Amino acid sequence: MSDNRASKIVILGSTGSIGRQALEVVDKHPQEFEVIGISGFDEATLLNQQIERYGPQLVTVGDERAYQQLKITAPNCQIAYGPEGLCQLASLAEADIILVALSGAVGILPTLAAIDAGKRIALANKETLVAAGDLVMARVREQGVVMIPVDSEHSAIFQCLAGEEKYLHKVWLTASGGPFREFSQVELEKVSVEMALKHPNWSMGPKITVDSATLMNKGLEVIEAHHLFKVEYDLIEVLVQRESVIHSMVELKDGSFLAHLGVADMRIPIQYALTYPQRMESPAFSLDFKSLQAIHFANPDIEKFPALQLAYQAGKLGGSMPAVLNAANEVAVNAFLARKTSFTAIALLVEEVMKEHANIKAPSLEDILQADAWARIKCEEKILKMGTLPERKTVF
Repeated sequence: MSDNRASKIVILGSTGSIGRQALEVVDKHPQEFEVIGISGFDEATLLNQQIERYGPQLVTVGDERAYQQLKITAPNCQIAYGPEGLCQLASLAEADIILVALSGAVGILPTLAAIDAGKRIALANKETLVAAGDLVMARVREQGVVMIPVDSEHSAIFQCLAGEEKYLHKVWLTASGGPFREFSQVELEKVSVEMALKHPNWSMGPKITVDSATLMNKGLEVIEAHHLFKVEYDLIEVLVQRESVIHSMVELKDGSFLAHLGVADMRIPIQYALTYPQRMESPAFSLDFKSLQAIHFANPDIEKFPALQLAYQAGKLGGSMPAVLNAANEVAVNAFLARKTSFTAIALLVEEVMKEHANIKAPSLEDILQADAWARIKCEEKILKMGTLPERKTVF
């Protein structure tokens, strides 16, 4: 790029939705990027294909069987395993950019490893900032590293704020509202896994797609925005924009609004995070205003979708509570995907776990990881006792 050589990138989570789309960006600009490290969980076949195509020097897997398989099928590539392998990838000496596209709190330690190694970080793992935002952002400032958000909403805010940070008054996070925004409470009780995985606008992985349907994803983004842009929760508004054309907005002190618009294609913010501050031609289509008939706005319904309010409350409480919110939600969503609980039980489970947590106001990293582990166990216990959970009457 600017120094006339390809940027060496590591993709943590190359087998997931964001990781695969990042590789499409690489394919679009093969002279600009060199993939030197990738990771997946147990997708040995796909990882083999990616190894053959991109020739990374280091690959990390999270599953023991896949690890043993890749050591045989990819003998010319170094294969690492588990969280230690992710941290090894994140701090790879030759790497210029670390794209953290992992799902869940597993992203915390490798993100910190990348920061400590002085790497530029493209962050597509919102759970890292939700669970450990204070610690992570403090480390970013201490090390002086560049962290570019990949979430479409936070990328939009980042771009709108360029040169305007000191004039920021309020952040407006937009949400599609998910596939069930018009559903009644009775209809929500009957939502199936198949229904929840059909997002109207975006193509994403299963966990984030369910989070979008419950509006928990938007709640996690509220907490992430608080940490990324140092804005108080009362100045972060969520607005349903069902066409997903306006990806977010900032309101400035003089009453001006700056909005970021584009098609619903994650390759745009992914590429921007990899090329910042430069811009290059994108593999995505352009937004056609001539065919766009209208843009609609609405307030989110926190009675039908209480997860959003739970996230606001966890964020305002701070300490270890956001980590508990995130961990309980991960377990509850996985239980729903495994057909062990209902769609509407997800928020209820999260609320019940939050109620039982003794919040730690200024947690260490160890405290956060322990709170995460506690919340997972507690939520699993509650799933086994679903028949005893009370009906939801008020928000936590």
